[in-house]
This record gives sequence, structure tokens and C-alpha cells, in this order.
Amino acid sequence: MFGHLFRHNHPTVPAGFGTGEAAAIITVKDVVKSFKVGTGDVVVLKGINLAVEQGEFVGIIGKSGSGKSTLVNMLTGIDRPSSGEVVVGGMSLNTLDENEMAVWRGRNQGIVFQFFQLLPMLSLVENIMLPMDFCHMFAPSERRPRAMELLDMVGMADQADKLPTAISGGQQQRVAIARALANDPPLVFADEPTGNLDSRTAEDVFRMFEGLVKGGKTIVMVTHDSSLAKRVTRTVLIADGEIVNEWVVKALPTLTHAQMLEASHKLEHQRFGPGQVIMQQEQPGDRFYIIVEGTVNIALARSGGSEVVVTHMGPGQYFGEIELVRHDRSVATVRAGEAPVEVVTLSGDAFMDLLAESELTRDAIQHVVRQRLRENVAARRAEPTIAVGAP
Repeated sequence: MFGHLFRHNHPTVPAGFGTGEAAAIITVKDVVKSFKVGTGDVVVLKGINLAVEQGEFVGIIGKSGSGKSTLVNMLTGIDRPSSGEVVVGGMSLNTLDENEMAVWRGRNQGIVFQFFQLLPMLSLVENIMLPMDFCHMFAPSERRPRAMELLDMVGMADQADKLPTAISGGQQQRVAIARALANDPPLVFADEPTGNLDSRTAEDVFRMFEGLVKGGKTIVMVTHDSSLAKRVTRTVLIADGEIVNEWVVKALPTLTHAQMLEASHKLEHQRFGPGQVIMQQEQPGDRFYIIVEGTVNIALARSGGSEVVVTHMGPGQYFGEIELVRHDRSVATVRAGEAPVEVVTLSGDAFMDLLAESELTRDAIQHVVRQRLRENVAARRAEPTIAVGAP
């Protein structure tokens, strides 16, 4: 759909762009950002570390004032960190002065703002041509035809010569997306792009972003819309200027953002080799486990000493909650699968403290415990169907 518009025929893309599907196109290292307020400093970002891979559609979420927009300003070079480093496409943004940053950004990043920011005295097509003119991208004779193609892509070609004030807010956002794509950037940033749009128009805009990702773009979008946030490749939750562990967000979504951040601070990382026992049936359970990488097998002992694997679990799933809630020994043996397994864990005390603080989470976990115990009873009564260690 978008291939003929995104040719990458210019030599300005840094070597770090386009180096492979799993290449990190954005790396944020220990970024701190503070602002002077009165006689003191307010720290908005507190040691942020983040990697975004090429081709991802990342949603940045969090409450108002959590640091979402400040982080995007770091990624786009609109603002500079107080300390730490931002590397985009192999380029350390800290090393560029303001003029270099403006040109580099214009060639390699497209930015879509909440309030559109189209220049009111220029027509729609002229607004889209402006980034090409500024960065000397494409031959002058190609610029208007390309701008018209982009307007056609967003359904606005028939309005090309109108001023921004003559069209609706939703139409202005469509034009703003076309302008962000003018120089065929590998990266697109969108700061609350649907915040001022009705739900139908917001859906149309989001579908455009999905199409761009399918066409090879990497998109980082700040959003407060929880329904849209669920549809991106990955969400990054910011709370009080820190990134919350994404596996905590997936496993325990009923916690408040503050509780998720508290849990993130208490996590421990563990790695297990293929086939290694993580929890042993009938042994005391004292930790809550969330799988980060790999697959685990859940096996139950049966009369006569045999075992049956009743289920497999993968990234984002958890185990160990039954033993902690019931204050009992492990009801199953959990082993790493055929590949190494990485988990993050909470101590039993930390996990139970979270349940005490969050009635919603306590109810959700207790529901899972009851369901899993019923499944375990049914599995013990059934004939073995899966061999231990089978894929």
C-alpha cells in the first residue's frame, strides 16, 4: 500500500537504520531529565532505559504528568536529557547542535502532534512540501507530485489547495500524518495524535499507523486511549518518571500504576537451563514467577510415580501464586522447556503485600487459583496424554 511512496532513495539515512528486523532503532541509556522550578529542580525522567526495535509499533502510556511527552521530546531531540544518552538509528543525539539536529530530524523522523501544527498561511500541499524544501529532499520537480501522492494516501488530495482553517480537525490530523511522511522517515513519533478527535476519526488515524507499520515504518505513539494502547506491538508504561517493568504490566494489569512501579523495584531476574526444575512438587513455594523468555512445562505427579505435563506457559504468564495464596507446598513441578527460560520473580512477602494493597488483584489471583486447582484435579483423573519434556 505504501511502498511506492517510501523509496529510501536518498543517502541521508544513518548506517544504524535498516540493519535488520531485530535491530534496535532506538536506545535510551540512563536518561535523566530535570527542570528548574523556582529555587529547586523537578526530576521528570529518572534513569530511563529503553530499546525499540525496527518495525515495532510502541505505545507509551501513563497518567498525566508521568513523563510521557518529555520522553518523546528526548527521542526526537526536541529537548535534551540532563544526563544519559539517546541513540537513534546509530546517531547519538547528544552530539548534534541545534541546527544539525533540525536537519537530521527532518530527514529521519516524522512527528505528528496532538494539535496538528500546520502552518496556517500555507495550503495543505505546501505544508507537506515544506519539510522536503527545508531538508533539500527529492528534486524540486518531484516535491509537489510526492505531496499530492501523500495527500491522496490520507484521503485529502481533493483539498490540496485549501488552507488548514478550511478543514476539520480530523482532516488536519490526516494532513499532519502526510507531512510527517514527506521525507520518507524510517521513524514516526506521534504525541497524543487522537486526543482531539472523535472516536471514528481516531480509529481511521490509528488504522493509518497500522498500515505504516506493515509498510516497514517504526512508530512510537504517546496515547491516553487504553483501547488503542492494547492494539500496538508493545506498550511502555511510565509512572512517576520511571518505566514500569512490562511483564508486571502484562501479568498484573489490575494493579495501579504506582503499585506496578513498586513491584518493578522489587523484581529479581533468574535464568534456568533447558529442563531445569524451577519449582518442585511438594516442596515449599516462596516466590511468584513471571515468564519473560522461553516456555515452561507444568507437570503433575500421579500414583505409581509417573508424571503428566498438563500445560505449557510462555512469556507474560505466571506461576507460584497457588502456593503463596494457600500457604502450602507446590502443587506441581515446573520445569524449563527445551530452551533456556528467563523469569522475573517477587518474594512471597512482596507478592502478598501487593494483594493486600489491591482488592482487584487479590480477587483476580484468587479466581485464577480456583480455576487452576480445578484443572489440576481433572488432570490427575485423566489418562496421561502428553509426555514429560515433549514440545
